[in-house]
Amino acid sequence: MSVPQGRRSSTFTRLLRHGFTDPSGAERLLDAPALSSVRSDPLLLDALGATADPDLALLGLVRLVEAQEREGGDAARRALLDTLITAKPLRDRLLAVLGASEALADHLARHPADWQALVTYEHSDLHPGVEEFERGLADATDPDALRVAYRRCLLSIAARDVCGTTDIAQTAAELADLATATLRAALAIASAAAPDDAARCRLAVIAMGKCGGHELNYVSDVDVIFVAESAQSAERTDGTDGADEGGAVRAATRLASHMMRICSETTVEGTIWPVDANLRPEGRNGPLVRTLSSHIAYYQRWAKTWEFQALLKARPVAGDLELGAAYVAAVSPMVWQAAERENFVADVQKMRKRVIAGIPAGEVERELKLGPGGLRDVEFAVQLLQLVHGRADASLRSGTTLDALAALADRGYVGRVDAAQLDDAYRFLRTLEHRIQLYKLRRTHLVPEDDADLRRIGRSMGMRTEPLTDLSRAWKRHTSVVRRLHEKLFYRPLLDAVAQLAPGETRLSTEAARERLVALGYADPSSALRHLEALASGVSRKSAIQRTLLPVLLGWFADSADPDAGLLGFRKVSDALGKTPWYLRLLRDEGAAAENLARVLSAGRLAPDLLMRAPEAVALLGDPHGLDPRGHAQLEQEVLAAVGRADGAEQAVAAARGVRRRELFRTTAADIIASYGTEESPAVGDQGALVDRVGSAVSELTAATLAGTLRAVVRDAWGDTLPARFAVIGMGRFGGHELSYGSDADVLFVYEPRDGADDHEAAQAANKVVAEMRRLLALPSADPPLLIDADLRPEGKSGPLVRTLKSYEAYYRRWSLVWESQALLRAEYVAGDADLGAAFLDLIDPLRYPADGLGDDAVREIRRLKARMETERLPRGADPTLHTKLGRGGLSDVEWTVQLLQLQHGGAEPALRTTRTRQALAAACAAGLLPARDTAILDEAWVLATRVRNAVMLVRGRAGDTFPSDGRELAAVGRYLGYDPGHVGDMLDDYRRTTRRARAVMEERFYGA
Repeated sequence: MSVPQGRRSSTFTRLLRHGFTDPSGAERLLDAPALSSVRSDPLLLDALGATADPDLALLGLVRLVEAQEREGGDAARRALLDTLITAKPLRDRLLAVLGASEALADHLARHPADWQALVTYEHSDLHPGVEEFERGLADATDPDALRVAYRRCLLSIAARDVCGTTDIAQTAAELADLATATLRAALAIASAAAPDDAARCRLAVIAMGKCGGHELNYVSDVDVIFVAESAQSAERTDGTDGADEGGAVRAATRLASHMMRICSETTVEGTIWPVDANLRPEGRNGPLVRTLSSHIAYYQRWAKTWEFQALLKARPVAGDLELGAAYVAAVSPMVWQAAERENFVADVQKMRKRVIAGIPAGEVERELKLGPGGLRDVEFAVQLLQLVHGRADASLRSGTTLDALAALADRGYVGRVDAAQLDDAYRFLRTLEHRIQLYKLRRTHLVPEDDADLRRIGRSMGMRTEPLTDLSRAWKRHTSVVRRLHEKLFYRPLLDAVAQLAPGETRLSTEAARERLVALGYADPSSALRHLEALASGVSRKSAIQRTLLPVLLGWFADSADPDAGLLGFRKVSDALGKTPWYLRLLRDEGAAAENLARVLSAGRLAPDLLMRAPEAVALLGDPHGLDPRGHAQLEQEVLAAVGRADGAEQAVAAARGVRRRELFRTTAADIIASYGTEESPAVGDQGALVDRVGSAVSELTAATLAGTLRAVVRDAWGDTLPARFAVIGMGRFGGHELSYGSDADVLFVYEPRDGADDHEAAQAANKVVAEMRRLLALPSADPPLLIDADLRPEGKSGPLVRTLKSYEAYYRRWSLVWESQALLRAEYVAGDADLGAAFLDLIDPLRYPADGLGDDAVREIRRLKARMETERLPRGADPTLHTKLGRGGLSDVEWTVQLLQLQHGGAEPALRTTRTRQALAAACAAGLLPARDTAILDEAWVLATRVRNAVMLVRGRAGDTFPSDGRELAAVGRYLGYDPGHVGDMLDDYRRTTRRARAVMEERFYGA
């Protein structure tokens, strides 16, 4: 029959107005014979338009009505449609489910009589519990019948959920109660199939995770732990385990395995949900079922921190509930002592980081549960606070996240506003998660990308005008709140403990604040509280900004090896710059600046010491290019300009040293931030690049400082012109552009009398310049000294400090030893007369790059010297496997191997003529003198040893060639090298392994072994 065009247009418009996205398809469905009696009823169209997806709801309704007619005839169809039109609560529930869940519509199409389950619980204040669900599952005597009954019960939960009759907390609790009833039914089926096993043992099923916490999802693994005893053990009173404990455990294991299969296996009726027992002792590698005593022994001796965190939600749900209660009573005291374990907070935070790291890169932004700002962030933070403060406060020991959060707020452990915001965010995220899972009843935590899916979800959450836009905006808003959960939950109450609060407000007690600081890793919580009070108390604008900044900073400090040092340093910098208008504004408004400052202040002593002498250098941390390395020309220009403005040599050199101090801070800060990483700039992966950048920056800065000092000394005594041309030649690591933070400047000095100048006068002038430069650079000062070491000069400490070019030439021609040729491999002009410096390098090139290579005698001499150095120069008591310079596979081993190749082949291979170790290594490999594998091994060891030396200087504030013995300092070195807390042993093992391999290469390539 044709439909008049006017009627078709009118219906089409009405369908669009009611939210249908496919009006033509909807019109065809409404014209289906199954709906002939109700198609024109306006109540039906209004009800469909109120659903999350009217098209989906209408399709589901047609399928249900057709299935009803097939199963029960026309009378059954009319009964459903009549009830649908006359009973509004049922109509709303049924259509709401059909519009939100394709999977439940499929179930109703298979089992059309199950719609009558929605007639139950008409009143919004009536919520089923475990007993009601057990009655609903009572007739299920086989696995498929249980699956059908489970879905029937799920219908009623989903109906109340999508209609808004229950809130998300109640829905999650009902799902957990249904899971409890289902586990009991599945265990009953398994017991009926194996009555002998059931009679032989007592089996308790302990719910963990969301099921244990009464906050289950629609589709989630149900985490459990199994505990068993022999059936006779309940009757014994003599303290023995009863008869056949092993047999009882085996019987219980068979029952537990069967129960898991009933719930987890997929049939034509689908799957209930997977039962996951991997939270048991030893995880999937451990026995599925243990006795109570076996559980207790494991937790007392072997359990990790995260296992106690998981036990926080343990709850007996099925089987022998008396045994289950005994299990919970036995493990509960251990749960509330977990916060006293070493590295407790670090372990919990490390576990959270591992979870985030395991998310595929393309899914991080859509991951609702595990991603940054997701559900797990709230849950982890709440559990962390529970474990810290629940030791002494039993009111915090709820396994339900929102109940625990409310208790934390009521007791003052979390600010009320912060708790309310997080409660709101958590409810939104859980609701979003439920709506995503409800559609297909699939286990997923990814927010869909399809607009149709997002539209359905948005409408199901009450967003009807612009569901896509409103959903996206709300999701981002709530995620941003959660992303700062440590600020909101863990740190802000610490400020409340030392700040003035409005009358009637609760706050963290001093003792609770002290406990929290200890748990965070602060060694001196009393001092930390005094610092917080000094920084945050008062009503000034400065104090208000500090109260905004400190919660975030406290978290970053706690993430370091020395939180106390970070907080103390921040107070000192704030005291020095507190009245400067730009300082706090910089930290508040420039996102990276505050985090960079926190990293720098808590990484060790060197960088904070440099900063304290000139706190205004904090400005570098907020400049996008403030930490970029500066070139030699730029540095020398600034140093010379500073020298030119000063009165007298001492003031001029003090100005040069001031520039050096600021630039050292720039370099150390850039190194720390690149090594630790921040939220905006992850840690740099190329360790060799970091080493090269530090070595070049410190070497260029040293050269510029020497140039400025030379200019100051000459100007002060001779005006513009010195009677001699004078040049400084860098040696050792200085010449190789490989200086570390604690290195001296190894140099040679060369001069030539100017035309017409008296030789004696020129010599006196040159010696005076050297003596004055060394004196001025070593003067006591707030700036770090720059020590000049000229011991590599001809005749060593016995020889003159400065020579003419001819004197060098005569010495090297007549007296030079092979070790001096080797030392000259690192010689490079760094300051003074450039032409004289170039002439010196031309003079020494034949010595360091002999055209015919080295003779056998020279090679033997170098090897003899190296062997002697290994036995004589290593400090007494030093561990040869951990000494970075002279130890096995350390800097000396790598450098002597490379330098021998340069002496042997530099005359023939121009690429080997470099002062830089890594460049020479690469050139030797390119020339076929070293296999690529050996080159990589030597390079890795050299980079690692250099990094360790830099780390020691950064952490301790003084140079050292081996790992610190102090535990906190050692941990700080580990953090710099990229090792998480508690992994210093891994760091030392990795260092030994890397250098052992380098030593093997060295012995083969250097000694010919």
